[in-house]
Amino acid sequence: MVNSDIQNTTSELPLCVDLDGTLVRTDVLLESIFALLKQNFIYVLFLPLWLLKGKAYFKQQIADRVELDVEHLPYHDEFLDYLKQQKALGRHLVLATASNLKFAEQIALHLGLFETVLASDNQKNLSGRRKRQCLVDTFGESGFDYAGNAKVDLEVWSHAEGVILVTPEAGVQEQAERLGRIKKIFPGQQACVSTYIKAMRLHQWVKNLLIFVPLVLSHQIYDLTLLAQAILAFLTFGLCASSVYLLNDLLDLPADRRHPSKRDRPLAAGSLPIKQGALLIPVLLLIGFTIALALPVEFLLVLTLYFVVTLAYSVWFKQAALVDVLVLAALYTLRIIAGTAAVAVDYSFWLLAFAMFLFLSLALVKRYSELMAQPEDNDQFLHGRGYRIGDLDILSQFGSSSGYMAVLVLAFYINSSEIRLLYSYPEAIWMLCPILLYWISRVWLLARRGEMHEDPVVFAIQDVRSRWLALITLAILWAGL
Repeated sequence: MVNSDIQNTTSELPLCVDLDGTLVRTDVLLESIFALLKQNFIYVLFLPLWLLKGKAYFKQQIADRVELDVEHLPYHDEFLDYLKQQKALGRHLVLATASNLKFAEQIALHLGLFETVLASDNQKNLSGRRKRQCLVDTFGESGFDYAGNAKVDLEVWSHAEGVILVTPEAGVQEQAERLGRIKKIFPGQQACVSTYIKAMRLHQWVKNLLIFVPLVLSHQIYDLTLLAQAILAFLTFGLCASSVYLLNDLLDLPADRRHPSKRDRPLAAGSLPIKQGALLIPVLLLIGFTIALALPVEFLLVLTLYFVVTLAYSVWFKQAALVDVLVLAALYTLRIIAGTAAVAVDYSFWLLAFAMFLFLSLALVKRYSELMAQPEDNDQFLHGRGYRIGDLDILSQFGSSSGYMAVLVLAFYINSSEIRLLYSYPEAIWMLCPILLYWISRVWLLARRGEMHEDPVVFAIQDVRSRWLALITLAILWAGL
C-alpha cells in the first residue's frame, strides 16, 4: 500500500505519522522479536546472524515468521482521536515508519485512517535520513507535517513544514523547539518509580518470605548472623524473580492484552517502554547473583536452579497443562530449599512434602481462577495456556485433593518422633490441622464462586481472615514450645 504520487488536494499539508512511540506506545520491532522467541527460543541464535546482513533484512526475517495482534496494541488514544478528526476534515494521512511494511500495513488496515504507508522492506530500512529523503522525494521540501517522538525524528522535522510531538522522549522537545515549527504537542507521562515497581511486581516478593520458614521452624530466628543471611537470600530471590517476571511479561504481551486485568501491566499497557523493560532483566539478574556470592555455595546453586526452571517455565512449561502447575509448586518449594541452604540448617522431608502438596493446590487455584475469568465471548481455551473451560471441575478436584494431602502430611508429622525434637507439647500442634483444613476449603470455595481475583499467596496476605488464622497459627506454635 505504497503510493509516491501524492498531490496536495486539500488546504492542509499531508500529515506523516511515525509508528513506534507515537501512534503506538510500544516498539513494534522489539514486540516482534519477543513474539518470535515465544514461538521458539532457539531463534535467539539466528538474530545476530540476520542482523549482520543489515537492519532491513533483520526486520524482514522476523516479519516473515511472526504475526502481531494489531487490534490490541497500546495505541496512543488522545493522538488517535486527533488523527480521526484530521481524517474527517479530509486531510491526507501517511504512516511513515521504520517498522517492516507487513506490520505497518496491518496496523493501517486495522485503523482505516491512512491512505499511504511508507515502511521498511527487505531492501531498505526507512529510518532517520532515509525516512527524511523518502518523505522529501514524495511530498517535497517542507511539503508535509510530521508527528514523532524520538531524537531520530529530528532529522525528518528539519525538512518538514510542521512539527507534532507525541509523548516526546527526554530532551526531544527542547531540540524540536529550536526548529520553531511546533504545531501541536501531545505530552506523555514518563515511567515513574511506581511504574517500575509495578513492572517488577514487588508485591510478589511476599512469596519469598518462604525463605525464612526453615529458619523459623528450626527455632534459630534470633541468631542475627543467620537472620542476615536469610534477608540477603530473600533479596536475591526477589531480584531474580523480578527479572523473570519482566521476561515473562515481554513474552506474554499479546495474551496479557487480552486479559481483563493483566492488560494493565506496564509493559502490556505501554506505560513502560519495552526497551527499558528488556534492559532491566540483565541488570536485576546481575545484582541478584552478585549479592548471592556472599552466601553459601549451596544457596547459589539453588538460586541458579530456580532461575533456570523459572526461565523454562516462562518459555515452555507454562503452556503445558498440569506440567505448569507442578513446576509452579516446585518453584515455591525451591524457595524453602533455598532458605535451608542460606542458613545451613538440616533439610526436613516433612516440610518439603507438605510444601509440595500445599503449593500444588494453590497453583491449581490460580489456574482455575484465570480460567473462570475468561470472557464469555472468548474462545474455550485459556489464552497462552493448555486449559479449556471444560477442565474447571477436574482442576478443582485436583486442587482440593492436593490441599487436603498437605493436611495429611502435617498430621503424620505431628504424630512422628521428629516433632519432639523441636516441641515440648506437640499435642498443641494438632490444632493446626483443622485451621489448615478450613483455610484450604475456604480458598477453593471462593475460587468456585469466582471471587478469587488475586494470586492465592497474595490473597493470603491481603485477606483479613487469613491474617487472623496466621496469628492463631503462630500462637499455637509458640504454645507447643
